[in-house]
Amino acid sequence: MPLVNLVFALIIVGVALWLINRFIPMASSIKTILNIVVVVAVGVWVLQVTGLWGPISSFRVSR
Repeated sequence: MPLVNLVFALIIVGVALWLINRFIPMASSIKTILNIVVVVAVGVWVLQVTGLWGPISSFRVSR
C-alpha cells in the first residue's frame, strides 16, 4: 500500500472518530472504550500494512 493511501486512510479514520466523539452523545466511559478500540485496531492495521507485524490469523490462543 503506498504511503499516500496510508496517510489518507489515517486521516479518514481520525476525522470519523472526531465526528463521533464530537456530535454523537454518549457516556464518557463508552467514548473512552471506543477510542481505545479504534486506536488499537488502527495501530495493528498500520503495523500489518507496513510489514512490521504478520497476519493476525497466524497467532494461536490455545494449543
